[in-house]
Amino acid sequence: MNGHEDRTDRTDQAEAPARQAPGAPAKASAPRPTPAKADVPRPTPAKADVPRPTPADVPAKAPVETSADASTETDASAGTDASAETDAKLAELEDRWLRSVAELDNVRKRIARDAERLRAEERDRVAADWLPILDNLELALGHAAGQKGEARAIVEGVRAVRDQALAVLSRLGYARHDESDVPFDPVHHEAVATVERDDVAPGTVVQVVRPGYGDGQRQLRPAVVVVSKKAE
Repeated sequence: MNGHEDRTDRTDQAEAPARQAPGAPAKASAPRPTPAKADVPRPTPAKADVPRPTPADVPAKAPVETSADASTETDASAGTDASAETDAKLAELEDRWLRSVAELDNVRKRIARDAERLRAEERDRVAADWLPILDNLELALGHAAGQKGEARAIVEGVRAVRDQALAVLSRLGYARHDESDVPFDPVHHEAVATVERDDVAPGTVVQVVRPGYGDGQRQLRPAVVVVSKKAE
Protein backbone atom coordinates (compact mmCIF):
# COMPACT_ATOMS: atom_id res chain seq x y z
CA MET A 1 0.00 0.00 0.00
CA ASN A 2 2.81 2.49 0.78
CA GLY A 3 4.51 1.89 -2.52
CA HIS A 4 1.30 2.56 -4.39
CA GLU A 5 0.74 5.79 -2.52
CA ASP A 6 4.30 6.97 -3.24
CA ARG A 7 3.82 6.47 -6.96
CA THR A 8 0.54 8.38 -6.80
CA ASP A 9 2.17 11.31 -5.03
CA ARG A 10 4.93 11.53 -7.63
CA THR A 11 2.40 11.60 -10.41
CA ASP A 12 0.42 14.36 -8.77
CA GLN A 13 3.59 16.41 -8.19
CA ALA A 14 4.61 16.02 -11.80
CA GLU A 15 1.24 17.18 -13.03
CA ALA A 16 1.00 20.03 -10.52
CA PRO A 17 2.87 22.60 -12.61
CA ALA A 18 0.48 21.98 -15.43
CA ARG A 19 -2.46 22.82 -13.36
CA GLN A 20 -3.42 26.45 -13.05
CA ALA A 21 -5.07 28.26 -10.32
CA PRO A 22 -8.66 29.03 -10.82
CA GLY A 23 -9.23 32.37 -12.50
CA ALA A 24 -5.79 32.45 -14.18
CA PRO A 25 -5.64 33.07 -17.90
CA ALA A 26 -5.17 29.99 -20.03
CA LYS A 27 -1.83 29.55 -21.71
CA ALA A 28 -1.77 28.65 -25.26
CA SER A 29 -0.24 25.29 -25.81
CA ALA A 30 2.61 25.55 -28.21
CA PRO A 31 2.79 22.72 -30.82
CA ARG A 32 5.65 20.44 -30.43
CA PRO A 33 8.09 20.50 -33.31
CA THR A 34 8.07 17.32 -35.38
CA PRO A 35 11.52 16.20 -36.25
CA ALA A 36 12.00 15.99 -40.03
CA LYS A 37 12.59 12.54 -41.29
CA ALA A 38 15.19 12.05 -43.91
CA ASP A 39 14.00 10.17 -46.98
CA VAL A 40 16.05 7.08 -46.68
CA PRO A 41 15.66 4.92 -49.81
CA ARG A 42 14.52 1.49 -49.03
CA PRO A 43 16.80 -1.20 -50.31
CA THR A 44 15.19 -3.08 -53.21
CA PRO A 45 15.85 -6.77 -53.06
CA ALA A 46 17.62 -8.00 -56.11
CA LYS A 47 15.44 -10.21 -58.22
CA ALA A 48 16.98 -13.21 -59.81
CA ASP A 49 16.51 -13.47 -63.56
CA VAL A 50 14.09 -16.36 -63.68
CA PRO A 51 13.46 -17.51 -67.29
CA ARG A 52 9.84 -17.35 -68.26
CA PRO A 53 8.46 -20.66 -69.50
CA THR A 54 7.59 -20.78 -73.20
CA PRO A 55 4.35 -22.36 -74.49
CA ALA A 56 6.38 -25.28 -75.75
CA ASP A 57 7.74 -25.93 -72.22
CA VAL A 58 4.32 -25.85 -70.64
CA PRO A 59 2.68 -29.27 -70.97
CA ALA A 60 -0.70 -29.14 -72.62
CA LYS A 61 -3.53 -29.84 -70.32
CA ALA A 62 -5.66 -32.79 -71.27
CA PRO A 63 -9.21 -31.67 -72.04
CA VAL A 64 -11.52 -32.55 -69.27
CA GLU A 65 -14.50 -34.42 -70.65
CA THR A 66 -17.63 -33.19 -69.03
CA SER A 67 -20.92 -34.99 -68.80
CA ALA A 68 -22.44 -32.59 -71.36
CA ASP A 69 -19.69 -33.38 -73.90
CA ALA A 70 -20.09 -37.12 -73.28
CA SER A 71 -23.85 -36.81 -73.74
CA THR A 72 -23.36 -34.87 -76.99
CA GLU A 73 -20.96 -37.45 -78.34
CA THR A 74 -23.35 -40.24 -77.34
CA ASP A 75 -26.24 -38.49 -79.10
CA ALA A 76 -24.12 -37.90 -82.20
CA SER A 77 -23.02 -41.55 -82.26
CA ALA A 78 -26.62 -42.70 -81.79
CA GLY A 79 -27.76 -40.37 -84.58
CA THR A 80 -25.06 -41.71 -86.92
CA ASP A 81 -26.01 -45.31 -86.17
CA ALA A 82 -29.71 -44.53 -86.70
CA SER A 83 -28.94 -42.80 -90.02
CA ALA A 84 -26.84 -45.74 -91.21
CA GLU A 85 -29.57 -48.19 -90.19
CA THR A 86 -32.19 -46.08 -92.00
CA ASP A 87 -30.06 -45.97 -95.16
CA ALA A 88 -29.63 -49.75 -95.02
CA LYS A 89 -33.37 -50.28 -94.65
CA LEU A 90 -34.09 -47.88 -97.51
CA ALA A 91 -31.59 -49.69 -99.72
CA GLU A 92 -33.18 -53.03 -98.83
CA LEU A 93 -36.68 -51.73 -99.53
CA GLU A 94 -35.55 -50.24 -102.85
CA ASP A 95 -33.95 -53.54 -103.85
CA ARG A 96 -37.11 -55.45 -102.91
CA TRP A 97 -39.23 -52.93 -104.82
CA LEU A 98 -37.08 -53.27 -107.95
CA ARG A 99 -37.24 -57.05 -107.70
CA SER A 100 -41.02 -56.91 -107.28
CA VAL A 101 -41.39 -54.62 -110.29
CA ALA A 102 -39.21 -56.89 -112.42
CA GLU A 103 -41.11 -59.98 -111.25
CA LEU A 104 -44.44 -58.26 -111.94
CA ASP A 105 -43.27 -57.34 -115.44
CA ASN A 106 -42.17 -60.92 -116.07
CA VAL A 107 -45.51 -62.23 -114.83
CA ARG A 108 -47.35 -59.78 -117.07
CA LYS A 109 -45.32 -60.85 -120.11
CA ARG A 110 -45.76 -64.53 -119.27
CA ILE A 111 -49.52 -64.09 -118.89
CA ALA A 112 -49.65 -62.24 -122.20
CA ARG A 113 -47.71 -65.04 -123.92
CA ASP A 114 -49.86 -67.72 -122.33
CA ALA A 115 -53.04 -65.88 -123.32
CA GLU A 116 -51.86 -65.55 -126.91
CA ARG A 117 -50.84 -69.20 -126.98
CA LEU A 118 -54.21 -70.27 -125.63
CA ARG A 119 -56.02 -68.13 -128.17
CA ALA A 120 -53.93 -69.59 -130.99
CA GLU A 121 -54.50 -73.14 -129.77
CA GLU A 122 -58.24 -72.57 -129.46
CA ARG A 123 -58.34 -70.97 -132.89
CA ASP A 124 -56.46 -73.92 -134.35
CA ARG A 125 -58.79 -76.36 -132.69
CA VAL A 126 -61.95 -74.63 -133.95
CA ALA A 127 -60.55 -74.20 -137.46
CA ALA A 128 -59.47 -77.85 -137.58
CA ASP A 129 -63.00 -78.91 -136.57
CA TRP A 130 -64.34 -77.05 -139.62
CA LEU A 131 -62.09 -78.85 -142.08
CA PRO A 132 -64.25 -82.00 -142.35
CA ILE A 133 -67.20 -79.74 -143.26
CA LEU A 134 -65.14 -78.21 -146.05
CA ASP A 135 -64.12 -81.67 -147.20
CA ASN A 136 -67.76 -82.67 -147.45
CA LEU A 137 -68.55 -79.53 -149.43
CA GLU A 138 -65.67 -80.41 -151.78
CA LEU A 139 -67.08 -83.91 -152.24
CA ALA A 140 -70.56 -82.56 -152.89
CA LEU A 141 -69.25 -80.17 -155.52
CA GLY A 142 -67.28 -82.97 -157.14
CA HIS A 143 -70.31 -85.25 -157.38
CA ALA A 144 -72.52 -82.41 -158.66
CA ALA A 145 -70.16 -81.50 -161.46
CA GLY A 146 -71.93 -81.28 -164.81
CA GLN A 147 -75.38 -80.72 -163.35
CA LYS A 148 -77.73 -78.46 -165.34
CA GLY A 149 -80.93 -76.58 -164.76
CA GLU A 150 -82.13 -76.04 -161.22
CA ALA A 151 -79.54 -78.46 -159.82
CA ARG A 152 -76.78 -76.24 -161.21
CA ALA A 153 -78.09 -73.28 -159.19
CA ILE A 154 -77.89 -75.38 -156.04
CA VAL A 155 -74.36 -76.41 -156.91
CA GLU A 156 -73.36 -72.77 -157.35
CA GLY A 157 -74.88 -71.93 -153.98
CA VAL A 158 -72.84 -74.70 -152.31
CA ARG A 159 -69.74 -73.45 -154.10
CA ALA A 160 -70.34 -69.94 -152.76
CA VAL A 161 -70.59 -71.27 -149.21
CA ARG A 162 -67.36 -73.22 -149.70
CA ASP A 163 -65.56 -70.12 -151.01
CA GLN A 164 -66.80 -68.04 -148.08
CA ALA A 165 -65.47 -70.62 -145.60
CA LEU A 166 -62.11 -70.65 -147.37
CA ALA A 167 -61.91 -66.85 -147.16
CA VAL A 168 -62.57 -66.95 -143.41
CA LEU A 169 -59.82 -69.54 -142.91
CA SER A 170 -57.43 -67.47 -144.98
CA ARG A 171 -58.07 -64.36 -142.86
CA LEU A 172 -57.40 -66.41 -139.74
CA GLY A 173 -54.00 -67.41 -141.15
CA TYR A 174 -54.83 -70.85 -142.59
CA ALA A 175 -54.10 -70.65 -146.28
CA ARG A 176 -55.34 -73.47 -148.53
CA HIS A 177 -52.71 -75.66 -150.29
CA ASP A 178 -54.00 -77.70 -153.20
CA GLU A 179 -51.24 -77.03 -155.74
CA SER A 180 -50.28 -79.74 -158.23
CA ASP A 181 -47.27 -80.13 -160.52
CA VAL A 182 -45.01 -78.93 -157.70
CA PRO A 183 -42.13 -80.83 -156.07
CA PHE A 184 -43.11 -83.03 -153.19
CA ASP A 185 -42.50 -81.28 -149.83
CA PRO A 186 -42.74 -83.52 -146.78
CA VAL A 187 -43.58 -80.46 -144.65
CA HIS A 188 -46.72 -79.57 -146.61
CA HIS A 189 -47.52 -82.88 -148.33
CA GLU A 190 -48.49 -86.34 -147.24
CA ALA A 191 -48.08 -88.94 -150.00
CA VAL A 192 -50.70 -91.70 -150.09
CA ALA A 193 -49.75 -93.20 -153.43
CA THR A 194 -47.23 -93.07 -156.29
CA VAL A 195 -47.81 -93.44 -160.00
CA GLU A 196 -45.43 -93.99 -162.86
CA ARG A 197 -45.29 -90.94 -165.08
CA ASP A 198 -42.98 -90.22 -167.96
CA ASP A 199 -44.18 -86.69 -168.63
CA VAL A 200 -43.08 -85.27 -165.26
CA ALA A 201 -40.04 -85.58 -163.08
CA PRO A 202 -40.06 -88.18 -160.34
CA GLY A 203 -41.25 -86.80 -156.97
CA THR A 204 -43.78 -84.42 -158.47
CA VAL A 205 -47.26 -83.94 -157.03
CA VAL A 206 -49.61 -85.05 -159.77
CA GLN A 207 -52.88 -85.17 -157.81
CA VAL A 208 -54.27 -83.58 -154.63
CA VAL A 209 -56.62 -85.96 -152.84
CA ARG A 210 -57.31 -83.64 -149.92
CA PRO A 211 -56.07 -80.05 -149.63
CA GLY A 212 -53.96 -78.88 -146.75
CA TYR A 213 -54.36 -75.74 -144.63
CA GLY A 214 -51.92 -73.51 -142.80
CA ASP A 215 -48.14 -73.05 -142.76
CA GLY A 216 -45.38 -73.76 -140.29
CA GLN A 217 -46.55 -73.74 -136.69
CA ARG A 218 -50.03 -72.69 -137.86
CA GLN A 219 -50.45 -75.69 -140.15
CA LEU A 220 -53.72 -77.49 -139.50
CA ARG A 221 -52.93 -80.44 -141.69
CA PRO A 222 -50.72 -81.28 -144.71
CA ALA A 223 -52.16 -81.89 -148.16
CA VAL A 224 -52.78 -85.52 -149.06
CA VAL A 225 -51.28 -86.07 -152.54
CA VAL A 226 -50.25 -88.62 -155.17
CA VAL A 227 -46.60 -88.43 -156.22
CA SER A 228 -45.06 -89.49 -159.53
CA LYS A 229 -42.20 -91.89 -159.83
CA LYS A 230 -39.92 -92.95 -162.65
CA ALA A 231 -41.41 -95.53 -164.99
CA GLU A 232 -39.63 -98.91 -164.94
